[in-house]
Amino acid sequence: MTLDDLRVYVAVCAAGSLSAVARDLSCTQSAVSQHIRRLEREIGVSLLERHARGVLPTPAGRILQTAAAEGIGGIDVALRRLRDLARGESGAVRVTTGATTVRHFMSEAIVGFRRRHPQVSLEFQTVSSSHSAYEALAAHDLDLAWITIGAPARGIEQRPVAELPWVLAVRRDDPLAAREYIEPDDLGTAQLIRPPEQSTSRFHLDRHFAGLGIVRTAESDAGVADWATAVHLAELGLGHAIVPELPGWRDPARVGPVLVPVPALPPLAVGWAVRRWATLTPLARGFADLVAEHCGG
Repeated sequence: MTLDDLRVYVAVCAAGSLSAVARDLSCTQSAVSQHIRRLEREIGVSLLERHARGVLPTPAGRILQTAAAEGIGGIDVALRRLRDLARGESGAVRVTTGATTVRHFMSEAIVGFRRRHPQVSLEFQTVSSSHSAYEALAAHDLDLAWITIGAPARGIEQRPVAELPWVLAVRRDDPLAAREYIEPDDLGTAQLIRPPEQSTSRFHLDRHFAGLGIVRTAESDAGVADWATAVHLAELGLGHAIVPELPGWRDPARVGPVLVPVPALPPLAVGWAVRRWATLTPLARGFADLVAEHCGG
């Protein structure tokens, strides 16, 4: 059994296809199969079940998949740390984020980090949801993911950094713009623009709505990919956007819709997700701490 065998096996489980992994590795499907067969011979059990649409891990295979994915992640981090030690302060910090994260949460920290570590590169990979961020952490050589804090995920550690109050974004000529705050009854009758159904923020919002007795249907509301787009649509008059308030939106010089607080909704927590804090490189931990410092965490 080799580390390459385990890497290939984890990749096959994630892709559900031997041919897809062969294409990614620029090798033959037979070569991929040899890695799997070697593991099965040594362990003495079948690891994959063949189906018309690809392959799935067997119950035994899922045990190995989980252990191998976690182990490989730790080994990759260790190798990165050793390379960083050999190079001194050179290296990279790799972050996966949502579309609005860098602008609203990280701008000052990026400037400060670059001043402290001019030889270190900051690399960002954009994803569309917290779930996608978890997958990217597990599948790639990434250090940090900025997420909406949600339910615990296996093999992932979460650390809240900031709490975002919910607001209703409305046009300045809308009657609700004159309110000091929005009541739950207003949310039951407004034409809402909400976060997308599969997002963590939508899960939290729907749960709070249910607790307040607010009934909404997917057909009655619009869903968008990110919070900034929802606010822009509200400005265009397409509805009222119920969103977490991002840093900088209260800038007096900002032009746009009015943001009316919704105090009945508990704030939304955002922050970092990593495979393991203990195995982060000093550079990655330094960047995470700097972001938290500028966010007031």
